[in-house]
Amino acid sequence: MDRCLDYLYGREYHGRGVRGKSSGGKGGTADPDADNRYGGDGESILAIPEWLQQVRELFPNDTAEIIQRHALDRYGMTELVTDPEVLKKLEPSYELLKAVLAYKGMMKGEVLEVARRIVRQVVEELRRKLAKDVRRALWGRLNKQRRSRLKVLRNLDWQRTIRANLKNYDLQRKQVVLGALHFSSRVERHMPWHIVMLVDCSGSMMDSVIYSAVMAGIFKGLPAVRVSLAAFDTQVVDFSEEIDDPTEILMSVQLGGGTNIAGALGYAESLVVSPTRTIVVLVTDFFEGGSPAPMVASIKRLCEQGVRVIGLAALNEEALPCYDNEVAQRCVDVGADVAALTPIRLAEWLGRILS
Repeated sequence: MDRCLDYLYGREYHGRGVRGKSSGGKGGTADPDADNRYGGDGESILAIPEWLQQVRELFPNDTAEIIQRHALDRYGMTELVTDPEVLKKLEPSYELLKAVLAYKGMMKGEVLEVARRIVRQVVEELRRKLAKDVRRALWGRLNKQRRSRLKVLRNLDWQRTIRANLKNYDLQRKQVVLGALHFSSRVERHMPWHIVMLVDCSGSMMDSVIYSAVMAGIFKGLPAVRVSLAAFDTQVVDFSEEIDDPTEILMSVQLGGGTNIAGALGYAESLVVSPTRTIVVLVTDFFEGGSPAPMVASIKRLCEQGVRVIGLAALNEEALPCYDNEVAQRCVDVGADVAALTPIRLAEWLGRILS
């Protein structure tokens, strides 16, 4: 266990300018400057696949995942995601998904296919986890225009029930005798809305990009809702045709680079057909590459038409944003709503708008 930990965390001492023992007996500390080669008669150096296998065997799963995350995030061991044999040994997780997306530009051939399978597995698990709660949040509103066969007290439509049973009024007892009960449906069947999601692909927005791709697919499954999805940096790429496959979207987007939010909003303006039935969800940190004036002007035009504009400074499980407060406030001043939300909170917010 000590040898496995030293293979990774010995790099910390090197980072602080402390060199390990490079010669001597067994147990000599690895010297990262020498590609982690042990001196003297110590044990032979671990190769990454062997080290990873030993970590999985020696430590509990949660500890192994932490060590794996540190290897990628803290010490930049990109070999973990660029070597197909190593990548196959890694436990699929959300953190591994982020690492794959960060380093996919370095992948080719077999390793790219292995990475794609990992991304698909993690994304599908995330989608299944979110879909049930998101749909409940969106469909949980009472629809008093539809009757329901589900006889649940909270769904009882008292007004309709009383009206239908007034003929059964008992004059002697001064009571309405209920011969038939009427219930409201909690499912909204008709929501003629267009949701346009614009997703900023700058490097700091990785979590939001992942959740946006997953949420777009869930929204598309709603009845009578049309969803458009566009990713942007300095250019805009429309992924609306690929919404059903968030894995392909995530493997296609390029994270990092410049930001042109105004250009993305201009593209959204071109998609608006029925303004009062359109919601633009702008997922961005509001750090505009140029002057923010065109961006603010575009939001103002959309809001004046009747479009609901929601600016999401973060869309992930933590909803901890890092964004340009001043620019975000300017967007609020012209009619946008700005917040950092978890996926479920976004669904609840959209549910209030749709109802």
